Amino acid sequence: MSNESNNTSSIISKVWSFATVLRDDGVGYGDYLEQITYLLFLKMADEFSKPPYNRQLPIPKEYNWESLVAKRGAELENHYTNLLRELSQSKGILGQIFTKSQNKIQDPAKLFKLIDMIDKEQWSTMGADVKGKIYEGLLEKNAEDTKSGAGQYFTPRALIRAMVECVRPEPMKTIADPACGTGGFFLAAYDFIANPDNYSLTREQKEFLKHKTFFGNEIVAGTRRMALMNLFLHNIGDFESDNFISPADALISDSGLRVDYVLANPPFGKKSSMTFTNDEGEQDSEDLTYNRQDFWVTTSNKQLNFVQHIRTMLKSDGRAAVVLPDNVLFEGGAGETIRKKLLETTNLHTILRLPTGIFYKQGVKANVLFFDNKPASKNAQTNEIWFYDFRTNIKFSLKKSPMRFEDLQDFINCYNPTNINKRKETYHPDNNPEGRWRKFTYDEIIERDKTSLDITWIKDKSLTDLDNLPDPDVLANDIIENLKSGIESFEEIMLTINGK
Repeated sequence: MSNESNNTSSIISKVWSFATVLRDDGVGYGDYLEQITYLLFLKMADEFSKPPYNRQLPIPKEYNWESLVAKRGAELENHYTNLLRELSQSKGILGQIFTKSQNKIQDPAKLFKLIDMIDKEQWSTMGADVKGKIYEGLLEKNAEDTKSGAGQYFTPRALIRAMVECVRPEPMKTIADPACGTGGFFLAAYDFIANPDNYSLTREQKEFLKHKTFFGNEIVAGTRRMALMNLFLHNIGDFESDNFISPADALISDSGLRVDYVLANPPFGKKSSMTFTNDEGEQDSEDLTYNRQDFWVTTSNKQLNFVQHIRTMLKSDGRAAVVLPDNVLFEGGAGETIRKKLLETTNLHTILRLPTGIFYKQGVKANVLFFDNKPASKNAQTNEIWFYDFRTNIKFSLKKSPMRFEDLQDFINCYNPTNINKRKETYHPDNNPEGRWRKFTYDEIIERDKTSLDITWIKDKSLTDLDNLPDPDVLANDIIENLKSGIESFEEIMLTINGK
């Protein structure tokens, strides 16, 4: 093993071991991640302000890295708390990184030890892959902490990479994610474009990739902070960069932004809602609907709204790959209207049916919809939809058998990214009824009840083979999800009956 590899392993080991130490003090991975983010940013800013860089950076001297290193004990704790409060009022990416920042490490000795650990490394000369590996590892560990709910902001990296491999984003084109979480789609797209096996980038293309390619929204301040730092450590953006991740709710209005690609996994949960205090002083909530002229239909279903918003965001020849739950494929009313409009105005050419057990929220049944925007036309823009059933008789679990990128390679091959017009079905009713790759024409789809895209054709062995029944926790979660879906559907029917 090389010295560089040894050093990388040593740094990762230090960062991880300290997470364990703080966890014993009640500091969770999320809080640790935040403190690492603040301190790493200040340390790297300090390094870039010195030779050979000598950059003038917008961090006041009284709140820079050296001001932290020089203090101990209660003085350090007080200074760090003041520093976080002051820097949170800054402009640009500095203010965004420190928005709503708080000191979660109450033991000054441990805070000093963490600062000392970061101070001993030269982060500016460290490869982006090393820094990224450390931070992404912490993000994944944080996502595994189901109690914190952080998992909803973390899409499996194997799935993200497969989606990017299919879309094949090109240099000098824009990429958006209206619910970007910790930035996973941006990183995978960056890696694909920067990979010399895919493109040989000019200096201008590299600059565009670093500063002008990505646009995101993330309404949760802590998650947005992690996304900004994650991108920063992967060499996307800079200290003086414009803030390319907005804190605004993407669904509120059409910002006017039009992009070449949208890669996204909008948040789980069907309803958009707003919490408020009612007249009795109790916490209450009401469904949010977005009255937008560019939407085909008004609904409180969050995912259906994201489908409409994403279609608006695309340039006339823009392309999208979006992770969406099963209800988007079969729900009536607004769902049916949106599916029909999507088939008419875009080329919805591919649907990947995903297995359960790959997300941190258990029991989630999801799909990836791939569609290309098209100019207005009298005829429907979708001629046929290709389905890949990656769900039936396929089992994964996050701990025992996590999904790997290699597991999605057959789908990528069937998708045929370099020429999607030349595809071959693997399904055949006689020769291969278990084939996972099958196409349906527009006419076949439109004749289905509610224009449902919830299609399966492979026999589910768990229904006939008692030895292959899913684990009890999987069965239980399936029942819970079905009950929730049924209750929500019933509530919508009652609202319709009551004229609301």
